[in-house]
Formats: sequence, C-alpha cells, structure tokens
Amino acid sequence: MNKRKIVSFIGRIILIEAALMVLPLLVALYYGDGDAWVFAVTILAALIPGVLMARVRQSDRRLSSRDGYFIVAATWIIISLIGAMPLYMAGGFRSYWSALFEIASGFSTTGASVLAQPELLGHGVLFWRSFTHWIGGMGVLVFVMMVMPMENDNSMHLVRAEVPGPTAGKLVPRMRTTSMILYGIYAAMTMILLVLLLLGGMPLFDSFCIAFGTAGTGGFAVSSAGVAGYHSAYIEILLGIFMLLFGVNFNVYHLLLLGKVKDALKSEEVKAYLGIVITATVLISINTFSRVTGLGTTVRNAFFQVASIMTTSGFATVDFNFWPEFSKHTLVLLMIIGACAGSTGGGFKVSRLIILLKAMMAEVRHIITPKAINPVRIDGKPIDKETLNSIRIYAAAYLILICLFTWILSLDGKDLTTNVTAVLSCFNNIGPGLGGVGPMNNFGIYSDWAQVLLSLCMLTGRLEIFPMLLLFGRSMHTR
Repeated sequence: MNKRKIVSFIGRIILIEAALMVLPLLVALYYGDGDAWVFAVTILAALIPGVLMARVRQSDRRLSSRDGYFIVAATWIIISLIGAMPLYMAGGFRSYWSALFEIASGFSTTGASVLAQPELLGHGVLFWRSFTHWIGGMGVLVFVMMVMPMENDNSMHLVRAEVPGPTAGKLVPRMRTTSMILYGIYAAMTMILLVLLLLGGMPLFDSFCIAFGTAGTGGFAVSSAGVAGYHSAYIEILLGIFMLLFGVNFNVYHLLLLGKVKDALKSEEVKAYLGIVITATVLISINTFSRVTGLGTTVRNAFFQVASIMTTSGFATVDFNFWPEFSKHTLVLLMIIGACAGSTGGGFKVSRLIILLKAMMAEVRHIITPKAINPVRIDGKPIDKETLNSIRIYAAAYLILICLFTWILSLDGKDLTTNVTAVLSCFNNIGPGLGGVGPMNNFGIYSDWAQVLLSLCMLTGRLEIFPMLLLFGRSMHTR
C-alpha cells in the first residue's frame, strides 16, 4: 500500500471537511442560537491532524486500485466521526454514538434519524445535518477531485470505488473535468429547486435544508412534522418531481447538455425507472383509494411516497405503516430496487436489475438452444462477462450482508418487521422503514451498539459493499 500518499490524501480531505463546516458556523452566528462554538471547536480540532497528515511527504508511486478502495472507505468513516462532533457537543443526542448515527445517515444520504423533535436543535446544527446530504449525494471524493488536482489514474481508482452503479464510466477524459460537470449540473438543479420552494412559500432556511435533502436524496427535515407540515400540494408535487429527477443517472443530463437528445432518450434504465414509478403509483393509488378522501389526494400521496422510496429520499407525508399490506410490500420492493446508477439515489439500482433479468432470460434461452449465442445487451451494447460476473457477485454479497446485519440486529430485541426494514432502509440509504422505524417513528428505539451497527450498514450500502469489505479484509493490510 502507498501509505504516505494515503495519509496525505486523507489529511487534505479532513481539511476540506473543516472548511465546509464554516458554512454552518456562519449560519449559527447569524441566528444566534448559541451553537456556533461547537463548529469552531470541531474546525480547530480537525485542523491539527489534517495539517499534520497533509504535510506527510508523498512518494512518486501512483495509487493502486487497492489504495483507492482503502481511501474511499476510510474517508467516509473519518468524515462521519469528525462530522458527529458538533452534533454531540450541541446536545440533543443521548450519546456520541447516536450523533454518529445521525451524521452517517446524513453523509450516506439515508435520512434515518434518532430524533423525535429535530426542531429543538439550533439552526447551525440543523443546517450541517442537511448539508451533509448535499455533500454526500454526489460523492465526497467526487467533490474532492473537483477542488484538488490529481493524476487521472489516481482519480479513476477513487471514482470506481465511490460512484454507485455497475460501472464508473468517464464522461470526459479527465476526471477533474468530469467532477466539475457533475457538480455543475447538481448545483444548478439544487438552485432551481431552492427558488421554486421559495416561490411556494417555504421559509428560506427550510428551503435550503429541504433542497439539500432532496438533491442528495436524503430526507432530513427541520421539524417532526416533516414535509407534511407545510400543508402544500404544490410543495409535495414539486419535491416528488425533483426527487425523481435526482434519481436519474447524471450521464443522461450530460448527454442532454451536449445536445445528444436521442442518445439520452434511448436509456433503458431511465425508461424502466419511470415505468416502475408509474406502475407502483397506479397500484398503490388503487389499493389505498378506499382509505383516503378524494382521488387527487390518493394519487398525490401515492406518487410522493413512491418517488421518495424509489429514489431513497425518505421524505414522508403520510404514515404508510397503516396502508394495506399490498402497498407496504410494494414500498419494500421499491426500497430494494432503488434509483438509477450514477444518480444520488441508493438501492440495488435499476440497471443491475435489468441486467440480471436479461441474464436470467439469456440463460433460459441457452438451456433451450445451447448452441445459440445470446449476449446480454443494454442500450444496444453487449455486456461483457466481467461486468456480468461482478453484478452477480454484488447481488450475492447484497443478500448475504442484509441477512447478516438483520441477524445481528435481532440481538437488540426488536420485532422481525422492524429489524428487516431497518436494515433494508439503512443499507439502501432510504430513511424510514416499517413497524418501530416507520415514517412517524425514529431509530432512537435502538441501543447505542445497534445504532453503530446500522451506521456501518449505511456506509456499506452507500459505498456499494466492496470498499468496506476490503477495508476490514486481511488482504488490504498485507504487503
């Protein structure tokens, strides 16, 4: 391992996190809630190791793929450990581990919370809590590559380890340019949403926090009432539309910017993604119609929750714990499927599902006609055996880890529905589950050790398993 370069790189990431905390510090000073000191102390505490680590003399050796995976996994753990400090010092959390759960939920864009009344926190802490959604949405390392020059080979190893989806294709030859394009689109969409929320009558502070949560498909709200507290059909529909937009592969937006509209519209993943959303909305609307007054309200509630769960945003306007079993089962399926690859959403990813279904059908055809060649294609392009194999392995690891996390979590004594949906929610970066962690409840029901386990679950899901496995694997630390 290239230890010197890794230490120096992580040191610079710590300094960047300290710089990002200046924003909530300014917000805290503006509102005068008395929580500005927690950010000042954390910034100073982060500067010392950050400067020392960043100044470590680097070797000329480039980062290997293994180094890239180590940096990504270690970075997400370290920024969570540091990011939890102001939350814990500000109060409102029963322990540092609860604050760590909250901030890991923020960076991983999960939106699961241990707070019953987030409105009791100061404005600076609430801002930081939601701002972590925006930072983590596009990827911490993608942001770092935008502000910090790197060799292209080094940056590609980091992108492969962090960007969600079966592949990490390059939009343009240089990754720094790629990250700037991605964040440019991301920031522009966030600003458009912010303006539209303000036009809908949402307060400025709330608009920033909700826009951050929607863009990062996170789901933190600034009050216990959540989005429902604004009592606005306009805001619900607007957020539903933008959640879906942020759940689309950002490569599609880049193609649109280049004027390649036909190529963008050919995306099988986006077509399947929208098809699933429409189908689920219609089915849930029919299933819940008898429980809601008015067709318009029924469809709006169904659309919002489908968009929220499918994109793993986690906002809620109704308590779907009380929906019919069919609707609840449909939402659980959407939790697993998730959004598109290369989006800010989590989950298994629509593209993986498409490829696995096509591979299954190809295998059936091969059994019937063994001599026939049946390549698996997506968007008209054949999928190579290496990619197919990696997706199959990912699917196996996904199922094994969800079962393992659920099994360990059962030691905390909660019921099966609560534990299974808590793990699915955290692993797929969604937010609410069912039972004791339903949309009107919170994860404060779990003990400290269980919250740490679920924090690890969130980070493992956000980084799509393998960086975390490699971080704790023996092979990472040999040689």
